[in-house]
Amino acid sequence: MENIRYVNAPLNIVFNVDDDEKYKKEFDILGLSDEDAVGEWLKLAKARGETSESDQVLLTLLIELHRKIDNLNAYVRGERIEYLELGESSHIQAIGYEHFKLESELLQEDILYYGRIEMPVFPKREVPVFFKAISKSEAVISLLHERDEKDWNSYLVARERAIIREMRAQK
Repeated sequence: MENIRYVNAPLNIVFNVDDDEKYKKEFDILGLSDEDAVGEWLKLAKARGETSESDQVLLTLLIELHRKIDNLNAYVRGERIEYLELGESSHIQAIGYEHFKLESELLQEDILYYGRIEMPVFPKREVPVFFKAISKSEAVISLLHERDEKDWNSYLVARERAIIREMRAQK
């Protein structure tokens, strides 16, 4: 097995053995959550070059504010995303670009799992992921949405930077 470089990362995961098509359906639904009307409008506007002179950070914040209002409206109407019940939960001890390591030995080697990881990114959300166990506590990510992969990698880099700052402060 290759030498995997991990970075300590305090994340939580819920997961279950991938033995049902309903997990793929939830994975797809959670991936579509970014494709609301405003999100689609923004994608089209970017494709046409209409946002090139806009402040991208401000535009993103405005879009997320609109989504929060939509979520509040849905909450008031009693509409909520119903997550599937997943049997296992654990803390993630460390992450790599395509791997992660659990604190507990809950996995069975060479078994495919479906899970949701609580990601502390903006906006904070649960990221759906399919992964395959490579040991009792280590896994390799096999399927992740494109946006979630970017956020995963950004979070990893941010954790690396934080650890470097901590090491410099200790010297």
